[in-house]
Amino acid sequence: MVIATSPHTENPLLRGDGFPPFDQIQVSHVEPALRQLLQELTQELEALEQSFTPTWEGLVEPLERLSDRLDWTWGIVSHLTGVKNSPELRQAYEAVQPQVVEFYTRLGQSRPLYEGFKALAASPEFQSYPPARKRIVEAAIRNAEHSGVGLTGAAKERFNAIQLELAELSTQFSNNLLDATKAFRLKLTQPDEVAGLPPSLLALAAQTARQDGIDTATPETGPWHITLDFPSFGPFMQHSQRRDLREQLYRAYISRASSGEWDNRPILERILALRVEEAQLLGFNTYAELSLASKMADSVASVEQLLEELRQVSYSAAARELEELKAFAAAQGAPEANDLQHWDIPYWAERQREARFDFKDEELRPYFPLPQVLEGLFGLVKRLFGVTVVPADGQVPVWHPDVRFFAILDENNLTIAHFYLDPYSRPGEKRGGAWMDDCLGRAKYRLQGEWRTRLPVAYLICNQTPPVDGKPSLMTFSEVETLFHEFGHGLHHMLTRVDEAGAAGINNVEWDAVELPSQFMENWCYHRPTLFGMARHYETGEPLPEHYYEKLVAARTYRAGSALLRQLHFSLLDLELHHRYRPEGGETPQQVRDRLAQTTTILPPLPEDAFLCSFSHIFAGGYAAGYYSYLWAEVLSADAFAAFEEVGLDNEQAIAEMGRRYRETVLALGGSQPPWKFSKPSEAAHRAPNPYSGTADYHLSKESTDLRISRMSPITRVCTSVFLRLETSLIVSLCCLSLI
Repeated sequence: MVIATSPHTENPLLRGDGFPPFDQIQVSHVEPALRQLLQELTQELEALEQSFTPTWEGLVEPLERLSDRLDWTWGIVSHLTGVKNSPELRQAYEAVQPQVVEFYTRLGQSRPLYEGFKALAASPEFQSYPPARKRIVEAAIRNAEHSGVGLTGAAKERFNAIQLELAELSTQFSNNLLDATKAFRLKLTQPDEVAGLPPSLLALAAQTARQDGIDTATPETGPWHITLDFPSFGPFMQHSQRRDLREQLYRAYISRASSGEWDNRPILERILALRVEEAQLLGFNTYAELSLASKMADSVASVEQLLEELRQVSYSAAARELEELKAFAAAQGAPEANDLQHWDIPYWAERQREARFDFKDEELRPYFPLPQVLEGLFGLVKRLFGVTVVPADGQVPVWHPDVRFFAILDENNLTIAHFYLDPYSRPGEKRGGAWMDDCLGRAKYRLQGEWRTRLPVAYLICNQTPPVDGKPSLMTFSEVETLFHEFGHGLHHMLTRVDEAGAAGINNVEWDAVELPSQFMENWCYHRPTLFGMARHYETGEPLPEHYYEKLVAARTYRAGSALLRQLHFSLLDLELHHRYRPEGGETPQQVRDRLAQTTTILPPLPEDAFLCSFSHIFAGGYAAGYYSYLWAEVLSADAFAAFEEVGLDNEQAIAEMGRRYRETVLALGGSQPPWKFSKPSEAAHRAPNPYSGTADYHLSKESTDLRISRMSPITRVCTSVFLRLETSLIVSLCCLSLI
């Protein structure tokens, strides 16, 4: 945000529609805007409860207009807490969050509106509705029930108190992790301390030192500051020849937010206890049952069956991979070969991968400058979906000079969507990971008697290596995959053709299917024409040598068993904590993790490993009892990509035709249809996903990526601080750094 002089009477956060005026918003606008808006909306809600009719025009449309105003204002504030965090903004956010939670609770528990939706669902009018409208009405009824509309008296009061406390705890959890991460520095001053580090990391570490106030720092002479932000932390763990420093950095990472003023242990324990109570108040035995009530999977048992089958496949593969790594390290004369520790795995795995496939990740960076990668990505999107991405920088205000703005044009050169791209890591103010967030959703509305269409706008947020020493951002291949992943989420939001806001794009999509488009897009990073369309040397323009492409493809499933097992560890831990764990049961969350680690890890976690204190997916995001969604959606995305493989990946015409079909189903229909209706673009038949397809050649998707679902249950939306972002997780990272 920039400092502006707008008086309160012209508070930009009360504008209520259009592109956010980031050049006018200041922290002092937040509290007065939200308080005034909530007062107005409360009055409007009370009036609507008295005057609505149980029809689409008489109930759904006015309720959407009411919700849109709060979504717009609160969405901007929440977005800025993720990308432009500051003590002042944090204080303002926390000051108004309780009132926002209370309003969403009041809205979700409106008995008159709930009865109105039930009457609408039972009306003859409902039977003639298109699928999108039917799904919106059905979701409204379900969300109201999950928001406590059926509760009365003391039970209702307790439920509402839980919602308020969960929102506050979620925000505190996220803030603690951000503060703990940005507070750490590994300060190196001697040449032997940076032995093995690639030039790109030396340049980044020197730039960090300059940002920390040491103006004389250079890549050649130091000093060098290593942080726990992944563009710094990850390469250090892969390349540092100093085992003692790797251990120091590793221990700092796994103990983040686990002690002192940033201790998340009591917070996560309280969150788990409150979720059990919340679920039982709503009539569910466990929070996992409540969570799955709105997902694609029909039961906890069916999810656990999938995970157990995958665990059996991956455990032996991961064990074999560790033994192979030990043998490799021994052959290189490593003293620690027979006793590899967690801080040794990424280092020796990188050496083994270099030896086995005869290339280094750092050799690829010069071929993947961000501008060139974007050109290749946009070219792919044009070939597949017939849309054109064009720069639109300067047309709207942005929150940071590095942020780009783009428009998407259809086949007739008409604008159909926009998106912001915030690509670079900023540890001091920007949360970790990567995510897609909805700025504006597609909707059709009446204005002065005329129908208008509001075009979708997305935020795409990454944390990749920033430009250093006058060079463009030179991306690792994993950063390329992350960008494709997030753009897949963005396409899901932006290429929708549903005009009903509640089912447009990512809205109303079952949570365990939302990763389908993102993971689908990752496959194209390995598509030869796509890769060569974006991989050119940033200085010479030379295309990526053919042998690098062949080696990239060959290395794609390197240590895939370990990567899959770690994802299963997270998924099973998530379910165990939300289905069987009981606060009064005598077992702590950490003990639950240690128990599960016996069958889901080959190298057990260290005693001080406080991974749960940084598990933002389930404690500060939307993945509670839903982390399995990555694996579930992996099946769906593999199914979708298989349709393209069947027609021939070298057949550009066939790919274009299949791309249009994919666009017209998965992307265009958004949340208007159940995901199993089009889990494979070439098949519209209703069928359940095959949970065992693709396990032998499993490729781990990005665990450091996420999106926001703006029209999930209102309570959940606020309790997750609006963003449903994923922090980079160390354990997966270290097992397969190239796949993050």
